[in-house]
Amino acid sequence: MTITHASFVTLPVTDQDRALRFYTELLGFQVAADLDLPQGRWLQVAPEGAQTVFTLSGPGTGDFEPGSTRGIMLLTTDVDADCARLAGAGVSVQGPDDLPWGRMASFRDPDGNGLLLLTEAQG
Repeated sequence: MTITHASFVTLPVTDQDRALRFYTELLGFQVAADLDLPQGRWLQVAPEGAQTVFTLSGPGTGDFEPGSTRGIMLLTTDVDADCARLAGAGVSVQGPDDLPWGRMASFRDPDGNGLLLLTEAQG
C-alpha cells in the first residue's frame, strides 16, 4: 500500500452558504475550492496548510444525509479558547474534558455533523 493521506472528507449539509460561513468565519478554515459543476456546487474548505479538505456537499450532490457525519477530530493548540469562541457564537459545546490522550470537546456544525476538538497531551 502506498496511501499517504486522505484527500477529502464529505460533510453533507443542507445549505452550503451557511456551512461555508460556519467553517470559514467561526472555525477559521480557508476555501480550497468553490466550483459550479453540472452536478452541483463543489465546495471545499480546510484549515490552513491541511492535506485533507472538507467537502461541504449540498443537496443533489451525492447520496448523503445532512448531519450524518460523526467523529471528525480537529487538533488545536488551545481547546479551551476554541470552546469559549464556539460557545460565544451560540454553538453547544460538550467539554472540554481531560482524557489520557489530551483535553477534548465535541460540538456539531449547523447541520448536525459531529466534530471533536483535541489538544493533545504533552509527552
